[in-house]
Amino acid sequence: MKLGLGLYRASLCEDNFKFARQAGATHLVVHLVDYFRGSNPSLAAGSDLDAGWGVTANHDRLWTESELRDIKSSIEAHGLVWEAIENLDPAFWYDVLLDGPLKRRQLENLKTILRAMGRVGIPILGYNFSIAGVWGWTKGPFGRGGAPSVGFDADRIDAQKPIPAGMVWNMTYDPAAPPGRVPPISNDEIWQRLADFLTALVPVAEENGVRLAAHPDDPPVEQLRGAARLVNQPWKYQRLLDLAPSPANGLEFCLGTLQEMSEGDVYEALDNYSRQGKIAYIHFRNVHGKVPRYHEVFVDEGDIDMLRVIRILHRNGYQGVIIPDHTPEMTCAAPWHAGMAFAMGYIRAAMQAAQCGSEPPG
Repeated sequence: MKLGLGLYRASLCEDNFKFARQAGATHLVVHLVDYFRGSNPSLAAGSDLDAGWGVTANHDRLWTESELRDIKSSIEAHGLVWEAIENLDPAFWYDVLLDGPLKRRQLENLKTILRAMGRVGIPILGYNFSIAGVWGWTKGPFGRGGAPSVGFDADRIDAQKPIPAGMVWNMTYDPAAPPGRVPPISNDEIWQRLADFLTALVPVAEENGVRLAAHPDDPPVEQLRGAARLVNQPWKYQRLLDLAPSPANGLEFCLGTLQEMSEGDVYEALDNYSRQGKIAYIHFRNVHGKVPRYHEVFVDEGDIDMLRVIRILHRNGYQGVIIPDHTPEMTCAAPWHAGMAFAMGYIRAAMQAAQCGSEPPG
């Protein structure tokens, strides 16, 4: 097992590379979509139920091989490994998600990105095949000591609030779109769109040594904003894998999201998919509650026994990266950094205890 940290485009700087190393990370998962701003990002982003994650500025500008090489060089200059890109920009694939007229062209563009990743040597592309995306968050003092964190409470929002035209994945890709809304999307339709995506991309990913890694739906409700959700129960991960059997078709295993689901058992799911060797990397976060009401907490105070998680992974020979994903913010001058440092210290100690063959305390 390897300890990693997730960094956003605006936080790809020397100080954060040093912070990652000082906290014990060896690998980075990089978000290139512009949804978090600043070197000390706040979870408040995305909580605006109308604006979502904001407006994407990447129209007609795919991530280039040169750009990826420059980022990789900066990462490696600080003794870190670039393990994954997390999330595709909505501007790159909105009609893949919406089954629109530009779908074929956008699928070809995604193949171009996979080929560039293969040439540069970035082994994983994490993605979230979702129409509504991560939406409906509320922010509150949910962590220990009143630490600010995020949660979901279906009673506090209109879960069927229509998605406006020009928005997908909780981000605006066309601010000039005429008035209207994204039409309702059924369960059969979303699974067919995913099948089209995997059929087109998995062979190219395999040829270029890149692994696709699917994130489950958060919040894992049955339907959100008129759109069916895809992987909102643990067994649906298997359905996704079976659509395109390949080493290149894998999972971005988010422990918090799996725990939030109304069915299944997070430990059984982890054991199953890690024994299959299907987990590309892991989001290591903890929560209290399940849909329709839950909130995120510090890694050591939620409903998941995180030490048990590490023991399962160790037993099954998992050798991938674990990152904190996100975590409650701590009251200090650098809330994001403090929260991440706490989570990473916990993960590192649990990993070391498991690898030494001793039983972690607690």
